[in-house]
Amino acid sequence: MLKKNPYSGLLLSFILNIIFSTPLFAVELSPWGGAKPTPTEYKPQKVVYDVHVKTVEKLESVLSRASYLSKTTGADPFDQSIVLVLHGHEINFFAIKNYAKHKALMQRAQSLVDSEVLKIKICEAAAEGLGYKPKNIHGFVEIIPMGDAEIIRLQNEEDHAYMQ
Repeated sequence: MLKKNPYSGLLLSFILNIIFSTPLFAVELSPWGGAKPTPTEYKPQKVVYDVHVKTVEKLESVLSRASYLSKTTGADPFDQSIVLVLHGHEINFFAIKNYAKHKALMQRAQSLVDSEVLKIKICEAAAEGLGYKPKNIHGFVEIIPMGDAEIIRLQNEEDHAYMQ
């Protein structure tokens, strides 16, 4: 009966590591090499995000993208404008009755609004369709009559770029 060498797994792992880490093998996996970052300077921007998401994670992602955009473009509230127009199921997260469930998300959103990183506007028609009146929504957001009309207005009258 053959005895199994306790070091055989380590030896195999070592050999594979050497083979896969050699430059010759890397060329076969990626004949173009790795990507290189292009240094780019961005000026303050005017942007409207068309938001209609269903999960907290998706809304957190939108907040992160908008916050990062603000930071990348200089975070100057006088020269830039980042507006999130909400007109979908994410409105539920902003309902006062759901505060305990979404406390961390609401604190983050409120902080971004108060620090003038962005504005959050909620479509009144969509909110009413979900059963909310303006008084049922947290006071750090703006209620606008119609989300689509606000997105169009921001694009046409205030030169905001459209983001989704």
